[in-house]
Amino acid sequence: MLGDITQKGYEKKRSMLIGAYLPQAPGMDPSIGQERRAPITPTSSSRYNRRRSSGSRDERYRSDVHTEAVQAALAKHKERKMAVPMPSKRRSLVVQNSMDAYTPPDTSSGSEGEGQGEGDEEEGGDGEEEDGGGGEGTSSSREGSISMEHWISRAIHGTSSTTTTTSSTASSSSSSTRSGGNGAAAGRLADVLAQHVYISAQHRNRHHHHHRHKTENHSAPPDVTGYTNTTTDGIQVERAPVSVTSAQRQTPKYGNAELMDTGDGVPVSSRVSAKIQQLVNTLKRPKRPPLREFFVDDFEELLEVQQPDPNQPKAEGAQMVAVQGEKLGVVTNWPPSLEAALQRWGTISPKAPCLTTMDTNGKPLYVLTYGKLWSRSVKVAYNLLHKLGTKQEPLVRPGDRVALVFPNNDPGAFMIAFYGCLLAEVVPVPIEVPLSRKDAGSQQIGFLLGSCGVTVALTSDACHKGLPKSPTGEVQQFRGWPKVLWFVTESKHLSKPPRDWFPYIKEATQDTAYIEYKTCKDGGVLGVTVTRIAMLTHCQSLTQSCSYTEAETIVNVLDFKKDVGLWHAVQTSVMNMMHVISIPYALMKVNPLSWIQKVCLYKAKVACVKSRDMHWALVAHRDQRDINLSSLRMLVVADGSNPWSISSCDAFLNVFQTKGLKPEVICPCASSPEALTVAIQRPLEEGSTPPGRGILSMQGLSHGVIRVDSEEKLSVLTLQDVGSVMPGGVMCVVKLESVPQLCKTDEIGELCVCTVATGTSYYGLSGMTKNTFEVFPLANDGSSISDLPFTRTGLLGFIGPAGLIFVAGKMDGLMVVGGRRHNADDIVATALAVEPMKFVYRGRIAVFSITVLHDERIVVVAEQRPDSTEEDSFQWMSRVLQAIDSIHQVGVYCLALVPSNTLPKTPLGGIHLSETKQLFLEGALHPCNVLMCPHTCVINLPKPRQKQPEIGPASVMVGNLVSGKRIAQASGRDLGQIEDNDQARKFLFLSEVLQWRAQTTPDHVLYTLLNSRGTIASSLTCVQLHKRAEKIAAILAERGPLQDGDHIALVYPPGIDLIAAFYGCLYAGCVPITVRPPHPQNISTTLPTVKMIVEVSRSVCVMTTQVISKLLRSKEASATVDIRTWPPIMDTDDLPKKKPPLQHKPSNADTLAYLDFSVSTTGMLAGVKMSHAATSAFCRSIKLQCELYPSREVAICLDPYCGLGFVLWCLCSVYSGHQSILIPPSELEVNPALWLSAVSQYKVRDTFCSYSVMELCTKGLGLQTDSLKSRGLDLSRVRTCVVVAEERPRTALTQSFSKLFKDLGLHPRAVSTSFGCRVNLAICLQPHRLGKLADQGTSGPDPTTVYVDMRALRHDRVRLVERGSPHSLSLMESGKILPGVRIIIANPETKGPMGESHLGEIWVHSGHNASGYFTVYGDEALQSDHFSSRLSFGDTQTVWARTGYLGFLRRTELTDASGERHDALYVVGALEEAMELRGMRYHPIDIETSVIRTHKSITECAVFTWTNLLVVVVELDGSEQEALDLVPLVTNVVLEEHYLIVGVVVVVDIGVIPINSRGEKQRMHLRDGFLADQLDPIYVAYNM
Repeated sequence: MLGDITQKGYEKKRSMLIGAYLPQAPGMDPSIGQERRAPITPTSSSRYNRRRSSGSRDERYRSDVHTEAVQAALAKHKERKMAVPMPSKRRSLVVQNSMDAYTPPDTSSGSEGEGQGEGDEEEGGDGEEEDGGGGEGTSSSREGSISMEHWISRAIHGTSSTTTTTSSTASSSSSSTRSGGNGAAAGRLADVLAQHVYISAQHRNRHHHHHRHKTENHSAPPDVTGYTNTTTDGIQVERAPVSVTSAQRQTPKYGNAELMDTGDGVPVSSRVSAKIQQLVNTLKRPKRPPLREFFVDDFEELLEVQQPDPNQPKAEGAQMVAVQGEKLGVVTNWPPSLEAALQRWGTISPKAPCLTTMDTNGKPLYVLTYGKLWSRSVKVAYNLLHKLGTKQEPLVRPGDRVALVFPNNDPGAFMIAFYGCLLAEVVPVPIEVPLSRKDAGSQQIGFLLGSCGVTVALTSDACHKGLPKSPTGEVQQFRGWPKVLWFVTESKHLSKPPRDWFPYIKEATQDTAYIEYKTCKDGGVLGVTVTRIAMLTHCQSLTQSCSYTEAETIVNVLDFKKDVGLWHAVQTSVMNMMHVISIPYALMKVNPLSWIQKVCLYKAKVACVKSRDMHWALVAHRDQRDINLSSLRMLVVADGSNPWSISSCDAFLNVFQTKGLKPEVICPCASSPEALTVAIQRPLEEGSTPPGRGILSMQGLSHGVIRVDSEEKLSVLTLQDVGSVMPGGVMCVVKLESVPQLCKTDEIGELCVCTVATGTSYYGLSGMTKNTFEVFPLANDGSSISDLPFTRTGLLGFIGPAGLIFVAGKMDGLMVVGGRRHNADDIVATALAVEPMKFVYRGRIAVFSITVLHDERIVVVAEQRPDSTEEDSFQWMSRVLQAIDSIHQVGVYCLALVPSNTLPKTPLGGIHLSETKQLFLEGALHPCNVLMCPHTCVINLPKPRQKQPEIGPASVMVGNLVSGKRIAQASGRDLGQIEDNDQARKFLFLSEVLQWRAQTTPDHVLYTLLNSRGTIASSLTCVQLHKRAEKIAAILAERGPLQDGDHIALVYPPGIDLIAAFYGCLYAGCVPITVRPPHPQNISTTLPTVKMIVEVSRSVCVMTTQVISKLLRSKEASATVDIRTWPPIMDTDDLPKKKPPLQHKPSNADTLAYLDFSVSTTGMLAGVKMSHAATSAFCRSIKLQCELYPSREVAICLDPYCGLGFVLWCLCSVYSGHQSILIPPSELEVNPALWLSAVSQYKVRDTFCSYSVMELCTKGLGLQTDSLKSRGLDLSRVRTCVVVAEERPRTALTQSFSKLFKDLGLHPRAVSTSFGCRVNLAICLQPHRLGKLADQGTSGPDPTTVYVDMRALRHDRVRLVERGSPHSLSLMESGKILPGVRIIIANPETKGPMGESHLGEIWVHSGHNASGYFTVYGDEALQSDHFSSRLSFGDTQTVWARTGYLGFLRRTELTDASGERHDALYVVGALEEAMELRGMRYHPIDIETSVIRTHKSITECAVFTWTNLLVVVVELDGSEQEALDLVPLVTNVVLEEHYLIVGVVVVVDIGVIPINSRGEKQRMHLRDGFLADQLDPIYVAYNM
């Protein structure tokens, strides 16, 4: 399936262009209104009904403050609409079978929440509404927008409007016919628009081309890929935008066959490019004001750091004064300890109900009385102390810690176990039931248990049965847990205590009563210890605050194992002999109203809930008639300090006031594990006025100050107070910085309390304990305000008028972005207000920050409703971005949507935040939608580099001389001074060398070809080769009058025939061109290249084998190219017996010997001319460097079609006389061990391969080294293994290859690399001489590896750093410079020579330089520049060839045989591949390396730029569900390591990134494929 499947449209384009022209409808309400939040209903009932019902439903859960602020903010945004290009998904990724999924991309339904300018809204009524998700009568009527769509896409695509209508779907054309009035307006606009877009596109084209030619001038060989003449300016009209998909199915995936206007202009037939254009336009929006100051990131590259704004609000109030709570009034009958209370009630009123538990049907499961609680707790205490272990060695002693593991539906068993522990003086550690062995967070709990020394876990029978067991029936050990003994507390399993045994009950002491666990921001779990006296005092202060009395009934929905639920429903309730009605979470899920029903049923006085429970009750309350809440005197809202609880409280009151709920009953409270209850609002006397609310400016809060908001009503935070300081406590507010300094009265800080009733330590962590539980707040003068320590509550807030406490957030949720503070909960509130209940599944949103590039970045993750469509998701996301931007003035870095119920949960169903963050960072969250906004968020990037006005090359040279830097130049050995008895030097031509060898050593074997089994397929001696060449020359002569120097294409598989045909052509005086034959399984993509080379090289005839000859004329071939235009094809399988009349002898050595054609990595086909003189010089140079003699054997595993591979395969053996063992690389696909086995079997000392061969061996044989060793594979004789390449050496690959095969005897220093390019096929070739072998010849030094600073490299400077230092890049030397070769590093722009510390273009001067490009259009200027350049300064006489590669030279400490210091050449990358971004030069491979490292599923990566956007394409090895995980990871790593913002992330299948025969990535082909929509990506993300 090609292309995108969701509704795409060009909203951005549309709004940018049309917004200004559309008339504002008179009297139109700019706010987006409530209608937008209508629920998704599948019925197609009339529009009116639907709207009305939605309106009424909405009222109930609408916070009057936040939602309206969000709506208004969004409405404001409509003027500057921020439409984001929607990501493209493969259909298999869109699981929901929604209407939208099948709407063709070109008919965008205007994304409704972000109107297209105001005018479209005149008739928002009767659009078609099949998509449940959007557009209920809001901003954009689709009718108006669709006709606009046509005009715009016409303008963008430069096609006629008719094509667009045909491409559109029926529904869209019908809607455009209905568009009525708006159509006319669109018509008037069309001309303006068409002109506007057309001109701008044309302008950009021109600019690009100008730029491109400038660069081509100095680096890229002429592109003969598209050799039909095209006009570059203006937009070509190709085809209708949608018919594309069908037309392109036939086209080759990356064919050179189809001519395309690539990234220079706007590619025409491409939706992708229009999207990118949209993105580019979006990014042109003005950013936030630039920042001025910088901090140095240990280099000249400066990251901007946020400086305080002089106008930002500052705290101006006086220093605050600590506030005292009322006295804790000791009532005479208060018990001396909780156990004493239990004993008292258990003996004097044993029948009083203590706890009623409900089952999942809401029926009472059992009633626990105080008598039962007392007797069973005593039993547990006795068994704990006396029945575990032996009499001499009891397992549990008083003071030991034991775990309490009870499910949420069994509060009774928990209470019995809890009080049993208290009676036994054992310390209970209540924890959650570990559901599976790798439960979110259960490992961290295990660490807590381990550090507490827990060896026994108390649990209930039912729970014990449910734990995962091993085959032997034992409970499995959980990950990270210590070994524990499971102890079931049911009475029937316990022995009765003897009559004379009683627990010892004493007054509350400083001993630890229990340990409550607390999960930190990073996911770690701490244990807060609470002493017996703190527990008792806390119960007393709660009793006083809440006015609890004996035998009151209290309904509890909260978790009874910790926090408010434990304090009220387990501890304080027992102190006051209250009756607790416990509602399990499972019942709430089934019936959210259950708690309200129980309040009615039991006439409960108090209920403990969270805002979530109120929220759920609102949604479900419709079905209840007879609810009466008048019995409630207090509704404790446990998370009432949370900023978003206020809307639940208001909405709840709003609905239930009619059912008897009194306004003064709702009592928010604030608590924390460390400080227990921090504050709780008391029930007011009836008729007294409720305290006011704080309406604070978000802007002020983000700077840490309190400003009552006056004019800007949008970004405000409304807070309700949580009452005053607890009885017996003192509270103050301290600054967040390290020193606990008192805040000013108008400053937000951390609340600290001083009271007996708090935790006392983090178990076993004395350092953290000191910082939290032993804080001494300081006044301005530095004096401590109290002798008693305060405890930090972890809550942020302030103490308002009349000593009321306001909480504005939690320390854990604090995110400091660009120096301003934001609270995760506030951002959650804003996001939830965007679409209150409709889009986010059960309100499940997680907000956290991650650190990227020295600042925190906000990430929002939400679960989406199962039935939401792609369009819904996308609109919701863009609206959330706008709302958060407006209200909080902060950008969201990443917004991810996951399917419902997939985020890791805490035991009571909340979101496990740290686990979610962990999954996000590991790339294991599997979102179904992602939107990254790095362009808007990241504002601390280094300033773009300004290119200095060029200093003249002369001054550069003088500067280098003055500073003592060497001019970067080096050379190989001088050919003139080398003494060698080289017989072949007598001959000018290779053909003569072959004849001479055929006469002098006729039976010497020159070539041996191996097949995939490793046996000899065929071989050639000197005389056999000579004879075959003569016969081929005879056929050519027979063929008719061949002109001297006619070109002949040799299309052979790698082998002996190719060599014979080559020398046959030389004998006949023709110029051979070796061409890789088409791949029979892949004709459509490989044949066009063959055809192109044959045509471009002007071959008069094609020589080949019978098989290939049939293939070239086959039916499949005719489908791809016009086979009638082939020149004559001759097959050489049956050679005649006759001898040629006369051997041709070339007239002079400067005539052409052969043409070498190759496709560069940028996809350009370039042929170079090799003269006879250059060919012979080349062979001599290689012979001297590698010391090749007739007695040598060399194994060659290379493609024999171009470059050094061809020279080694076909020419060197004839020149030097050594035997070449030929191994076609394609055979390795069948038998990966073929090459290394041959090297071992023939005891070869020198071998040549390519990177693709090396990679094949590393991947294919990685696990087989042992079996290869046992088969006797031995590589210890190899002294040189050279990788033939035209790129930067792949250090990682060569190192892993060396390491892998070290066991087979491969010497690590044997592996080296060579470097060649189009102008000179081999510049460096490094043969090493190892150990004992060294005395047999000149010893070359080992290849050296250096580490350079990647950031300096971007500025074209070379700065060496230590291995492992940040931003370091390891570069391996490219081999030893060949004899007779001189190298200099020159500035590619000014052509001046450069110093050693600079990166420049490598220029080469040598006898074997190619003599020029062979092109169809003789572009002489370009040619002379590449092959005969002169320096603009210094040595201006020498003629150099420009390689088009950037590199640098380093003089090393090593010496070569002649005692000279060795100069190492380091190749960094091709000039034409390098990307100019932010004024700096980046090499794709560096970014790709970073990206591949980020996630295990990324197998390959390629990057390119398009319109200054960085596009990253990654291949995914994994399920398609993982595709979206990669987007944030890729964006993060490129930001961190390269200071670049990724524009587009494309996730594709394995094998999509095209690679040429040398194993190099074809990035430009990939770019063309991407822009023409041919990649079939799994996912395309457009980063904002």
